[in-house]
Amino acid sequence: MGGKPLLLAAALLCTTCGLGWLALAMQTHWQQVRGEAAAGRSTVRLLRAMGAAALLLALGLCLRADHATMAVLVWVMALAGSALLIAFSLSWRPRWLLPLVAWVRPGRGDR
Repeated sequence: MGGKPLLLAAALLCTTCGLGWLALAMQTHWQQVRGEAAAGRSTVRLLRAMGAAALLLALGLCLRADHATMAVLVWVMALAGSALLIAFSLSWRPRWLLPLVAWVRPGRGDR
């Protein structure tokens, strides 16, 4: 199956972005990355929705690449690896996550 590596790479990208968006929905991590006081409520809701959607998309990509039992295992391992990547990025170089929220206007006060 020639497309399996691409599906799995896309799933890894989705888990990393999804967990990054979920982390950036938290005030502390938002401040680390953006240097602003806090994201607005609508931004936080959007980040949470995007994070959840990306994780579900990753599961779908894993299911498309392999049978269900292997796909769920690969998805859980991708979640674990992506969680480590996001956690280490936040503790070492939080600004590396800025591209995930570069589309948000600075100082958006929609609390």
